Amino acid sequence: MTTIAPPGPWPDLEVGCTDEDREVQAVARRLADEVLRPHGILLDRLTDPADVIAEGSPLWDAFERFRATGLGDLFRPDPEADPVARARLTGIVNEELARGDVGLAISLGLSHFHQPWVELTGNPELIARHCDPSRLEIGCWALTEPDHGSDTVASPEAYFSDPSRRPNCVARRDGDDWVVTGQKAAWVSNGSIATVAVLFCAVDEGDGIAGGGVFVVPTDLPGVVRPRPLDKLGQRSLNQGEIVFDGVRLPTDHMVVGPDFYPLALEAMLGHANAAMGQLFVGVARAAFEMAVEYARERHQGGRPIIEHQSVKARLFSMFSRVEAARSLARRVNLFNAAEGQPVIQYSIASKTFVTRTAFEVASDAVQIFGGNGLSREYPIEKILRDARASMIEDGCNEVLGLVAAARF
Repeated sequence: MTTIAPPGPWPDLEVGCTDEDREVQAVARRLADEVLRPHGILLDRLTDPADVIAEGSPLWDAFERFRATGLGDLFRPDPEADPVARARLTGIVNEELARGDVGLAISLGLSHFHQPWVELTGNPELIARHCDPSRLEIGCWALTEPDHGSDTVASPEAYFSDPSRRPNCVARRDGDDWVVTGQKAAWVSNGSIATVAVLFCAVDEGDGIAGGGVFVVPTDLPGVVRPRPLDKLGQRSLNQGEIVFDGVRLPTDHMVVGPDFYPLALEAMLGHANAAMGQLFVGVARAAFEMAVEYARERHQGGRPIIEHQSVKARLFSMFSRVEAARSLARRVNLFNAAEGQPVIQYSIASKTFVTRTAFEVASDAVQIFGGNGLSREYPIEKILRDARASMIEDGCNEVLGLVAAARF
């Protein structure tokens, strides 16, 4: 009787990785295995989402351990870095962290989201406060609204520029200031814990969703209210929560993009976000596949490990092939966008939609290999399935994103 040798570290087929890249990859892999996965499991099992962000929660240990590795430097702007080399390394790190726990990986990476926008304000006080690497500053992207979800990014569609479609959050000029009133939906990632929000909202010039602007909003300003965080199916380790703006007054330099360039800024951010989602959910697909292989080696049926059954072998190989196809697309899009200097949105969307669908399908196949045990919370594969399912809706549901991409053909 022959058996398959146990798998070693997941092979990296990327060409051009340096020894330093591989050292960084090893750091990310250790953090994923030793911190993100066990912490993610603990956070997933908390019944109250408020407990996820409470003092003493494993969430804050994950943030501290992440900061101690120095991996956060990859998510900070660095105009002197080679953009392609940096994109390759960031993609590798995103994949490794998400393999541990994708909710925490998103939260940690997004915590640096605000920094380039804060720097664009040119405000020394804001920059010193929110871009100081010695401080735990957490950013968020406040885009989705209660009445506007994926349509907020569907700029090619006619309704995007329809002034009769009223936004839920509006910034209006008042003398030398902007006053923001309204609400962002409960799907704002890091919304309940962010120290600074990058707010994409309408500017009251009669253009509906299309006539927007981008603002930097410190969340301790008077009028910023954050109710309880969202209770949800998957990615429960990722805090998400609504933000209410009750007459929040902002100096003029807190607006970094006005209505003339808002659609371009929105498309650029959608391109970056979708490319990152592709990288992250390769990690989720990998996690599902690796769990399935490990379980198939341990589980005996018919007097032998189930990995020796042909049906299981065939399923595992199909899973492996789809993971690698998704991985190749995500890496290629990531490097292409870096080389171009800005994301090409149809490629970014192709990466996001293909990879997230693959992650869900592979996780579903993994549950099938686990059989009845796959339905038990004793095994983490059911969590992977829930995490993957959420991905086909977040950052734009896959169907609407496909329409946005197809408009470029």
